[in-house]
Amino acid sequence: MSVTETELRTIIATALGTRPDEIDGDANLVLLGLSSLEVMRMTSRWRREKRPVSFTALAGAPTLNQWLAHLNGR
Repeated sequence: MSVTETELRTIIATALGTRPDEIDGDANLVLLGLSSLEVMRMTSRWRREKRPVSFTALAGAPTLNQWLAHLNGR
């Protein structure tokens, strides 16, 4: 089950309290204000949806583009 860029942008934007189009693909999400607690919540949600996801991978590469690659197995 893959995740689309639009879907991921919307999820992240909601957590950040911003618009999806304001998130640059290579911007550091932590520096934009995304907390580790939010990353854990997203990880838990995706695991419940049976998506293979690693909190460590997301925390280690906190950009939309890196997350998209990770969630889609690239």
